[in-house]
Amino acid sequence: MTERSRWWQGRRGEWYVVIQAALLALVLFGPRTFPGLPAWPSALRLPALLTGGVGLLAGALLAGAGTLSLGRNLTPLPHPKEGARLVETGAYRLVRHPIYGGIVLLAYGWGLCARSWLPLGYATLVFIFLDLKSRREERWLIEKYSGYAGYRKRTRKLIPFIY
Repeated sequence: MTERSRWWQGRRGEWYVVIQAALLALVLFGPRTFPGLPAWPSALRLPALLTGGVGLLAGALLAGAGTLSLGRNLTPLPHPKEGARLVETGAYRLVRHPIYGGIVLLAYGWGLCARSWLPLGYATLVFIFLDLKSRREERWLIEKYSGYAGYRKRTRKLIPFIY
């Protein structure tokens, strides 16, 4: 069997992709409330909707720019593609993982637009998971690219100007 046909062993991070998809499905389609959970304060409904819209837009722009910046280097797996090069331009000037950062902003934006506590909790799970996934990915990137350690020191990880 080839390396590619043994995807279930997760040698290139396949299970990270499966878990990520499940978490994103939870954000989009999971329950928004349950008995006993306090209602969203009515005074925060409009600010949450506006802030959520900004988060959705910023997340889509960041993830889209990251996808375009990667070009042929793009892979759904956290393990770098064979023959890929280190990208430090475009969205990768702002953060080392713009696609993940964009997904985090999208998840929080969705939770705010839904004006519900559970989707914000799900977004927090997405953030924690993508932070962990990026740590594994960065170990592979350090092994593959001699310049990655320097890039890592001078560039934020997920959220531009913040983290």
